[in-house]
Amino acid sequence: MPTIFHQTRFMTLRCKAAALTVGVCLFSMFSSPVHAQDYPTQSIRMIVPFGPGTSTDTVARVMANAMSESLGQSIIVENKAGAGGTIGTEQVARSPADGYTILMGTVGTHAINKTLYKKLGYDPIKDFVPIGLVGQTPTLLIVKADSPFQSLEDLAVAASKPGGISFGSAGNGTSGHLAGELLKARLGGEMTHVPYKEGGMAVTDVISGQTQFMFYHPAATLPHIKSGKLRALGVSSATRSTSTPETPTIAEQIDGEFDLVAWFMIYAPASTPAPAVNALQKALHTALSTQAVKTKLSSQGVEQRDLATTDLNKFSQDEIVKWAELVKQSGAQID
Repeated sequence: MPTIFHQTRFMTLRCKAAALTVGVCLFSMFSSPVHAQDYPTQSIRMIVPFGPGTSTDTVARVMANAMSESLGQSIIVENKAGAGGTIGTEQVARSPADGYTILMGTVGTHAINKTLYKKLGYDPIKDFVPIGLVGQTPTLLIVKADSPFQSLEDLAVAASKPGGISFGSAGNGTSGHLAGELLKARLGGEMTHVPYKEGGMAVTDVISGQTQFMFYHPAATLPHIKSGKLRALGVSSATRSTSTPETPTIAEQIDGEFDLVAWFMIYAPASTPAPAVNALQKALHTALSTQAVKTKLSSQGVEQRDLATTDLNKFSQDEIVKWAELVKQSGAQID
């Protein structure tokens, strides 16, 4: 018969084994991967790497509200602006890959910045998994309504004269700046770039005649066009914009290719579990299919574009290559 000592020792070992089993179960429960049936269980943050009221912010809030309905959890938009969108974008890249922090990325954060910044704190391909393309927006080439410029040919003639002309943008390396540089390469002549701290200031100076033209998105320019303060001479996309179908494309008017559009894509940190990615993609697809979202995006000049999820990385890589050429051509560089 075992002694009391041996009985006690046996019971102690059995208790330790039981405790270890419970510990393993608890560890497994709290460290298990995200499952489709239980994601999401809490609110999700959507980081916007630009300030409130910007086109990216407006698009993000439309999508956050619509996707929340499908997911059954709120998506809270947080603005983390600064350094051309790199601050907020890097924050998402370094966030836990659990599906609860996502990003409204843009052509700037995930294509242009790759070449524009000497030291970029994130890799736009390796550090993210794309959820889906929200849409794209062409920019309008605008001039003052009562200016003598009635066509691109008029701009080319003015640029060929001593002193040339000037064009504004929302800043060095922005899509508007690079579109202006491409136009300069296509038309020739002297076109001096004038960067502004934000696009609204640049639009104001086109209206006042301080600069001769600029490329900017329809949401900010159409109200001024309708009020008679600005005139649109062309659209930067390969096809005419649904917002201004009467405005010819740049490509229609010049001898050479011209196809530049800004775009918005939702991303999650790399290694985000597949069930979370799938749930977010489903919610995005559902949102983009509703008429209410289509109408709201259209009012911002955002045009939907069908792109399979399997093509998203190739799309991003192709965009990096395309914009890299323009960044190098412009000479723009940010340390």
